[in-house]
Amino acid sequence: MIQQATFLFISGAEIAFILFIVIMVFGADKLPEIARGLGKGMRTLKDATNDIKHEITKTADKNGIDTSITDDVKKELNKVKDDLDDFTGSVKRKF
Repeated sequence: MIQQATFLFISGAEIAFILFIVIMVFGADKLPEIARGLGKGMRTLKDATNDIKHEITKTADKNGIDTSITDDVKKELNKVKDDLDDFTGSVKRKF
């Protein structure tokens, strides 16, 4: 099944228009610096999130709290997601 990737429900033409406006406002020479800064910021956020998850898990294990329920919930959510993808795939093909 081929699915079209959407980024915040924005089409390719809209993304191109936004990039054009960004280049007009900031200039082509500043664009790599902006992208690099955004990348570093996203990486810092991801690292902080992973550190928080690690600390919560470590503290829960240290205090004897059972964290296996999260694995069960993840499995169930993935099953529901797969079922939903199967259903929406069959609906999309009919229209």
